[in-house]
Amino acid sequence: MNCPSKVYLIGAGPGDPELLTLKAARLLQAADIIFHDALANPRILDLARPAAQRVDVGKRGGCVSTPQLSIQAQMINAARQGLQVVRLKGGDPFIFGRGGEECMALKAAAIAYEIVPGITSGMAAAAYAGVPLTYRAVSQSVLLVTGHEAPEAAPVDWRRMAGAADTLVIYMGVERVEKIRDGLLAGGLAGSTPALAVEWATLRQHEVHSTLADLPADIARAGLKSPAILIIGAIVEMSAVLSWRPSAPTALPQAACL
Repeated sequence: MNCPSKVYLIGAGPGDPELLTLKAARLLQAADIIFHDALANPRILDLARPAAQRVDVGKRGGCVSTPQLSIQAQMINAARQGLQVVRLKGGDPFIFGRGGEECMALKAAAIAYEIVPGITSGMAAAAYAGVPLTYRAVSQSVLLVTGHEAPEAAPVDWRRMAGAADTLVIYMGVERVEKIRDGLLAGGLAGSTPALAVEWATLRQHEVHSTLADLPADIARAGLKSPAILIIGAIVEMSAVLSWRPSAPTALPQAACL
């Protein structure tokens, strides 16, 4: 029996392949098998050597998804065969990526692992929109929060979130934006608070600039869908000064169920 190999949990970043780290690219090129998410940009897989096995274990809303326990079992089995295993995850493995769960499973199976951080989509969406998430006297605190809780988790208390930080960065919140808006307003956040929604960060980077009160209607009017990031706080106004990207969007990858 082969000695177990190490599993590398790699953050693929928000989508632009040029935002991948050098270490991530090197490990992709050395992998025997890659368990990958439904990546925002599948061109990242082009970095792998032709002989590497690619296993799609991605999840998309409304699509048939690979169960989490199955993903973990497949990684463990591949490592026990002595293969060089890469688990390629969109964004960062430890930011709403279930990387912690996968590490717990690997640890329980006595499989060595290593985390290779990636740029999380909330940071990337803000940077590409010209929004500095921290800026003295405007945004001294940032809160990353999910807009789509796990079934077994307690619901997010949006009233409490309203005063929890200067800037809120909300993942997976587009489908529940009205509930989020109503909760933040009930918690005391002003309806005039600047808000930004970004679809396909670093790829198409479709931006909707609005206020907290008008955000649901403006998102619907623009036809913005998931994957998207919501950014709420006074710092959003700096985009008007610091925006640096050309206005023409780039082509999107296909997002259909496979």
